Amino acid sequence: MDYQPSAMNKIDKDILNRFIVEALKEDVGDGDHTSLACIPQDQISQAKLLVKDTGILAGVTIAKQIFSYLDPNADMEIRLDDGAPINYGDISFYLTCNTQALLKGERLALNIMQRLSGIATLSRAFANEIKGYPVKVLDTRKTTPLLRFLEKWAVVVGGCSNYRYGLYDRIMIKDNHIDAAGSISTAVNNVQRYLIDKNKTLDITVEVRNFDELNEVLSLEIPVRVMLDNFTIDQTVKAVDI
Repeated sequence: MDYQPSAMNKIDKDILNRFIVEALKEDVGDGDHTSLACIPQDQISQAKLLVKDTGILAGVTIAKQIFSYLDPNADMEIRLDDGAPINYGDISFYLTCNTQALLKGERLALNIMQRLSGIATLSRAFANEIKGYPVKVLDTRKTTPLLRFLEKWAVVVGGCSNYRYGLYDRIMIKDNHIDAAGSISTAVNNVQRYLIDKNKTLDITVEVRNFDELNEVLSLEIPVRVMLDNFTIDQTVKAVDI
């Protein structure tokens, strides 16, 4: 999916619609035959989204798009929106919708909302821990394939920040690159030549495993972000001081 970093903190509707089409294709196939057999085609039903745990809500935006796609006349009355704190028994929204469309989309909507709310809830917990400190918590590329655009959105809903979106929008020199290149200095020099040759402007992160590598990075006197790999808390404090 062509989802650009500049749009990380919002959802591109075209990408979301493509996702909805593919997700429904996976679940519905050639039809929800149970509903088609049991329920009149023009029947209308009302439903509510009942919260069954505490946390931070995420995915209302996606649910609304799912039901609007299945039934253009669907009407959603939102009581609690994305980012809202939730408790057991809360009602997130009421939905009036074609019954067949409702049953066709309910599992997709619930699956997405449960997963994204879990991510937003954990994100908010981290965001609360750093309140008042001059730092921010970043996410990673360790996401569910093809759900990255939603999972990274949920991180922002929870109050933390997106890091690079993929391999293409930032240079990140990790231990494997350093070992393959021979040293941090060689890897960084190679990167600088590459960026000039390709006429690209990308920020650079270098992962360091010890203080020798940290000092080597700092001696290069180029603007980089340093990632401390498996440093203890005491080592991290010392590294920040350096």
